[in-house]
Amino acid sequence: MSAGIAASDASSSYPRLVADIGGTNARFGWIDGPGASVQHVRKLAVPEYPAPVDAARDYLRDLAATLGDAYRRPRHAAIAVATAVVGDRISFTNSHWAFSRQALQADLELQGLQVLNDFEALALALPHLGAGQLRPHGELPQARGTLAVIGPGTGLGVGAVVQTPQGWQALPGEGGHSTLAPGDDFESEVLRVTRGEFEHVSAERLLSGIGLPVLHRSVAAVLGHPVAEPWTAEQIMERGLARSDEAASRSLDTFCSLLGGFAGSVALILGARGGIYIGGGIVPRMEERFFSSAFRARFEAKGRFRAYNEGIPTALITDTLVALIGAAASIEQQTGC
Repeated sequence: MSAGIAASDASSSYPRLVADIGGTNARFGWIDGPGASVQHVRKLAVPEYPAPVDAARDYLRDLAATLGDAYRRPRHAAIAVATAVVGDRISFTNSHWAFSRQALQADLELQGLQVLNDFEALALALPHLGAGQLRPHGELPQARGTLAVIGPGTGLGVGAVVQTPQGWQALPGEGGHSTLAPGDDFESEVLRVTRGEFEHVSAERLLSGIGLPVLHRSVAAVLGHPVAEPWTAEQIMERGLARSDEAASRSLDTFCSLLGGFAGSVALILGARGGIYIGGGIVPRMEERFFSSAFRARFEAKGRFRAYNEGIPTALITDTLVALIGAAASIEQQTGC
C-alpha cells in the first residue's frame, strides 16, 4: 500500500468521538484527524441524562454549533465505561445508565464503536504520559514492561498495560472488588467493624467516593466516637484536610495507608516493574496530605519482597483527561491507524 493511499484510508476514519464515563461525570472529546490531539472536551453530569446516547447527542449538537460548516459526524468512537464490559449490554455499577453497544453504534451512525473499561483506557494512556501530567514519589515511572493504574473515584478501578512486540496490550479487570487487607492492628479493627455492616469488605468498599463514608463510620467507631448520622464524602474530605475533626482526619490517613498497601499488592500480582500510577478524583484533592502520608511506606512494606517494591516507582496522575487519550489509542489499535 502506498503512503498516499494509507494516508487517505486513515483520514477516512475520522473524525473520532471519545468519551470517559464514570459514575458521576461523562467527559466527551473530539479528534479531527490523524495526529490530532483530543479537543473540544466537555464534561456532562451523568444524573442529568437518561442514557449515554442522550449525553452524546447533546455533546455533538453543541459541537456542531461550535464548528459550523467544518463539522462532520464522527466515523468511529471509543467509550471508556466505569463498569465491566461483557457482551452487548453495558450496565454501570455506580449509576443508572445502561445501553446496548449495537444500538448505540446504530443511533450515532458510527462505522465502528469501541467500548472498554475506563481503567483499560487509563492503562492504554500510561505509555503516552509525560512529566507534565504526573507527580511522582521520587523518580518518574518508565514506559517499559508492565504498568498498572489504580484510581479511587466514585468507585475504585484497576487496570494494567503490558509491552509486547505488537504494541501495548491492556489487561482489563475488576481489581477494586478484591478483598481488602489490613496492615496494622488499627486497620484490623476498622475492617472488623466494617464486616459487621458488609459481608465482603472489598478495596472499593473503603477506598472510593462511595467508600469514604463507610470508612469514616468504622474509624469513628474504633476511636470510640460513633457518628449519629452518616457524613458525606465531601464533609469528610473538607474536615479531614483541615484537621478539624479527629475521625475525619484519621479516616484520610487510614485511606492513604490502605491505598498504599493495596497498590503494593497490585504491583506484586502484576509484576508492574514499570510503575504504579494513581488516578481517580479523590487523591489529587489531598495534595500534600497524600505525599506526606504513609502511602509509599505501606506500598513498600511487603516483607521479603520489600526490595522488589522499593524499585517500583509510583506517581499521581494530575491530568484529568488521560482516559480520553487511552480511548483514542484503542481506536488506533482497532483500525490500525
